[in-house]
Amino acid sequence: MLEACYTKGIIEAGCDEAGRGCLAGPVFAASVILPEGFYHPLLNDSKQVTEEHRNELRPIIEKEAISWAVAMSDHIEIDQINILKASFKAMHVAIGKLTTHPDLLLIDGHIFPPYFGLVHKCIVKGDEKYASIAAASILAKTHRDEYMYKIHEEFPQYGWNENKGYGTASHREQIKKLGNSPYHRKTFGICSEMESGIARVKKE
Repeated sequence: MLEACYTKGIIEAGCDEAGRGCLAGPVFAASVILPEGFYHPLLNDSKQVTEEHRNELRPIIEKEAISWAVAMSDHIEIDQINILKASFKAMHVAIGKLTTHPDLLLIDGHIFPPYFGLVHKCIVKGDEKYASIAAASILAKTHRDEYMYKIHEEFPQYGWNENKGYGTASHREQIKKLGNSPYHRKTFGICSEMESGIARVKKE
């Protein structure tokens, strides 16, 4: 059972990211302020919710939330400033896009650079504990998946419609075979060992 809030009587924004460990594509972050008493039986950490249920939850969260926002840092920025800083930057941008000013930020994880003086609380596995963080994880994941489906149409050989850019065995094998696409993170794992394969990658 997810906790409705960390502190009663104040406005809390849950924050989470998706795509930090991928080999390709951006990292997405979301920030969500839920109304008091919000509850949905399917709401949980996005990793524990099926894709079908995530897609069911997304419009409910976006409709019912007091305020929500999503932002991303792309693969180029990730290579330039590193994935941790890119994740934090995306979270900061998402927080800045909220139309309601929160009193407290609930952050999934154990570290976070302060956002312009706002009080924050880092909570390890917070997306499994607090509804607003779980809602943020759902939005970050579904918006990122939507993005990966779109770029899959450009480079279907990498299977991003299934692996979403994560380093599955089949994804790594295709990188070895074809080289890096323009969307691969050149500083990540096997991608750092490969050259661009754009000339050899054609949409089938």
